[in-house]
Amino acid sequence: MISIYQLKPAFQGLLRPVVRWLFARGVTANTVTLAAMLISIVIGAWLYSKAGTQPSLYFLIPLWMFLRMALNAVDGLLAREFRQKSPLGAYFNELSDVVSDAALYLPFVWVAPFNWQIICGIALLAAISEMAGALGPMIGAPRQYDGPMGKSDRAFVFGVLGLWAGLADGALPSWMFWIVGVGVPLAIVLNISNRIRSGLAAIAKGAK
Repeated sequence: MISIYQLKPAFQGLLRPVVRWLFARGVTANTVTLAAMLISIVIGAWLYSKAGTQPSLYFLIPLWMFLRMALNAVDGLLAREFRQKSPLGAYFNELSDVVSDAALYLPFVWVAPFNWQIICGIALLAAISEMAGALGPMIGAPRQYDGPMGKSDRAFVFGVLGLWAGLADGALPSWMFWIVGVGVPLAIVLNISNRIRSGLAAIAKGAK
C-alpha cells in the first residue's frame, strides 16, 4: 500500500551529512528521539492553550511536522549507521511517536468542524496502528510500516490541516468533517489490518 514512508530512504540520504556532524559532536540517537518528543509535547500543549484564540499559531504545525520527520530520520540513521541501537532506544522510538502524535493532534479540537471525539479517536487509532507495526518482532516478523495513514502520512495530513487552519482563521469547511472525521479513521483501520496481515504473511513465508 502506497505511503509517504516509502520516500524515507531518499530523505535520509539528504540528511546524512547532518547526522555525521551530530555524531562527531557526541549527539546520540536517544537524545534526538527524546528531544523531538519533548518539543512536540511543549508545542502541542502551548497551541492547545493559545490556538483557540490565535488561529494563526496553527502555522507552527506544518513547520514542526516537517522538522520532526527530519529528526525521526536522524535518530534512525544514528542508531543504525553509528551502532547506537539499544533495547531502551527501541522503547523510546515507539513510545515517543505515540506521545508526540497525540500532543500534536490535540490543538485541532478547537478547529471547526472537528471535536474532541474526532481528534481523540484519531489519536487512539494512531496508537493502535503503531502498536500493530511494533508487534511484528514479537511474532518473529519485521517491524511493519504498511500504509495508508502511517506516521508520515498522518504528519502530512495534519501539517496540511494546520496550514489551512492558519489561513482560514481556525475554521475549515464543514465537508472536512467527512474527510478527517470519517475518512482518516477508516484509512487508519485499513492500515492496522494491513500491518497485521503483513506480519502474519511474513511469518507464513518464513515457515515455508
